[in-house]
Amino acid sequence: MFSRTYLIGRLKDNVALLRDYASLLSGSAGRLVLSLAYFVSVANGLTVGDFGLFATASATGIVLSRIAGFGFVSPLYRTATRRPQLIGAYTAGFLAALLASLPLIALAGAGFFLVFFKGEMTAAAFVAIVAAEVLCWRLLEVVVIVANGMGRFFTGAVIVIAGSAVRAAAALAFVGLGDGTLASWSLFYLAANAVSALGAIALCYPRRRLRWTPHLYRARLRDSLSVAGAEIVFYLQSELDKLLVLSFGGPHTAGIYAILMRLVDLTALPVRSFNTMIVQKLMRTPDLLASWRVRWGVEAGIAAVSIAGLGFLGGVLHFFPRALGNNVADAAPLVLIPLLVPAFRNLVEYQSELLYARGKTAIRAVIMAMVGAIKATLLIGLLGMFLDDRAWIFGLNGLFFALWIVSALASYAALDREVAPQRRSPLSPAPQPGE
Repeated sequence: MFSRTYLIGRLKDNVALLRDYASLLSGSAGRLVLSLAYFVSVANGLTVGDFGLFATASATGIVLSRIAGFGFVSPLYRTATRRPQLIGAYTAGFLAALLASLPLIALAGAGFFLVFFKGEMTAAAFVAIVAAEVLCWRLLEVVVIVANGMGRFFTGAVIVIAGSAVRAAAALAFVGLGDGTLASWSLFYLAANAVSALGAIALCYPRRRLRWTPHLYRARLRDSLSVAGAEIVFYLQSELDKLLVLSFGGPHTAGIYAILMRLVDLTALPVRSFNTMIVQKLMRTPDLLASWRVRWGVEAGIAAVSIAGLGFLGGVLHFFPRALGNNVADAAPLVLIPLLVPAFRNLVEYQSELLYARGKTAIRAVIMAMVGAIKATLLIGLLGMFLDDRAWIFGLNGLFFALWIVSALASYAALDREVAPQRRSPLSPAPQPGE
């Protein structure tokens, strides 16, 4: 028999967990609506080819944004979670790391432009889009990460909704005032992201005095660099497909693919809210997913939500193909073909987050590199084997299934290799001097 005190405690814990998840989910729901408005405006304000170039350049910016700060956002997040009094010290370290990373970002960005984008879009447009992702949206994400670490999930949700609203407003303004070119949209995009980032920092970042404390940073350097490496590899394998489709299929095919994957991305928003909660839960209770029954139950739930999301969007577009505009109507008959892709794609992301939560950043990077290499090989094979859009898009179901199998086998094997006597979480290193 459980005591009354125990039952009341568990009930309070579950209510608090549901309340926090509802706050995160409210942000995802608001962002879903605004992201859809933003997507419809941009996808129809540009030609299909220009939308493909924009989506691919934005994906490149997302990858490069993971170099920003050399992963120091990870110790900043963990500090916000456990020792918020040190946020000022770790913020100073993050800003210094951000400045130090900019030359490397510029060099890597130039390489991406020369290999994938030269001759397809102007350098000015590419720089504006990448700067929007690296210097603006990434900083907004840092504000959200710190807010979530401090348990201020509602604040994080509001920031995400507000940022998405500004992006959507910029897209609508572009449709009404812009000239329909990619160069014009890149400036609207940069301005919108800059306004969002400055507003989030000014209104929502914790007020702490910045303190330069190098001995704290040295203690976290290895962890930061390993997180940065894992993040770069994760997002590179996640966004590499857009670059490959652009290279092997051209801008128009890249545009069709970008439209489909943007709809797939929309299904991931509630899953990412769940990932945020389970990462924090695993930090505090490492044995949460020890049971295989629980593991497969969670994965089945994520898969069901993901498939239902794309199924709903595909169903709407099947009966009302122009519901999201004329350009999206070209891709409407294709939306239901990759129906299983959201499930496997979101599950690979979820498994990556589990490894982060358990402090296995190095093995996380290795697994993501392996997944990325397999993804690139299979995608090139699909694009080379099938000329018909329906054929290679259908093949994406098998491609992402293979990625899920590889990720699941490797991730759970890594999670099960825990040192039994060490009960303390690997995310709780020995306290350093001054902490």
